[in-house]
Amino acid sequence: MTRKQKRLTSIGAILGVIACAVGLVLSAVSDGIAYFNSPTDLVTKTPGPLQRIRLGGLVEKGSLDRGAASTVRFRVTDSVESVVVVYEGILPDLFREEQGIVAEGTLGPDHVFVADTVLAKHDETYMPKEVVDDLKERGLWEDGKPKAASNTMQPAPMPVSTGAGS
Repeated sequence: MTRKQKRLTSIGAILGVIACAVGLVLSAVSDGIAYFNSPTDLVTKTPGPLQRIRLGGLVEKGSLDRGAASTVRFRVTDSVESVVVVYEGILPDLFREEQGIVAEGTLGPDHVFVADTVLAKHDETYMPKEVVDDLKERGLWEDGKPKAASNTMQPAPMPVSTGAGS
């Protein structure tokens, strides 16, 4: 091998290692990304079974059901569709109905969103920027608030609380 061939081989090997490293980094980063979705997005285009997503919207009035232990069920709406969310854990102190939230988790096969993180903001007029942008795109935003709900999807029945233990 001539000196020039050795140099080209070395440069090629170094570039190959760098390309592999960049590929691994990009793969790791993309696995950790959770794409934002509104309830309408989840109804119209179902994500993959284990794909992590962020669901944003308002907690629908009258939908909050505190179940056994620390399990909570509620609906998140974008004034067009709504999605049932199940969360196991302690909700933020500022969480309440008609509150803007962002939940992170996965969508189950029964179209129930299983959240592992729920974030809420203290201002009653707050709505996450992604939700506001999505509602504006759909023409469902007026005068600094969402228009009245026009439709809700009920992917799973909400259990009726018997009042025992609540």
